Amino acid sequence: MASGKFITFEGGEGAGKSTQTRLLAERLRAAGHKVLETREPGGTERGEKVREFILSGKARNYGPLGEAVLFSSARDAHIQEVIAPALERGEWVLCDRFSDSTAAYQGAAGGVKPSLIRALERVAVGSDMPVLTLLLDVPVEAGLKRVSERNGAGEEEADRFEGMEQRFHEALRDCFLQIAAETPERSIIIDAQQAESAVAEAVWEAVVERLNP
Repeated sequence: MASGKFITFEGGEGAGKSTQTRLLAERLRAAGHKVLETREPGGTERGEKVREFILSGKARNYGPLGEAVLFSSARDAHIQEVIAPALERGEWVLCDRFSDSTAAYQGAAGGVKPSLIRALERVAVGSDMPVLTLLLDVPVEAGLKRVSERNGAGEEEADRFEGMEQRFHEALRDCFLQIAAETPERSIIIDAQQAESAVAEAVWEAVVERLNP
């Protein structure tokens, strides 16, 4: 995908993906790079509508497979309209969640067959995978505690997935760790239970090691 660099952040609820995406963007810009920050679901008008529809709980009746199809449709538009053009311009693209989240949320935790998840990924993503995926790993109880504190402080409202039972979140974490183990060429696991500054430093070290910004 051209001369830019495509990096994704993955992880369960409360892992700090949005914060670390922002901090890495700031550091890359300070190093002289043009950076595009984006997210999934989202990033385009269609993606933001899908985000609201699913996270609000309105898509429950469609089931996990229906959600996976919606995510994949939004991802196709995201790549074509936002990610690929930015990479063609030589920018660094940082995305808060990508296809690994569909594999975890709708696949491992939602019960959609891996073969169907892979088929959707082939159609929507093809060869346009990230060169680096940073998995922010945090124990489930610690992550959910962060979410509870954040929502209690009024920073955000709880979404549908944050309110799922603990075994759902355990399945997510297991799946993310499995994906990272199976894709060492692009995936690095970051201990996200550390202080925010320590996580940011670990993220930067991983980026320097793999991509030499």
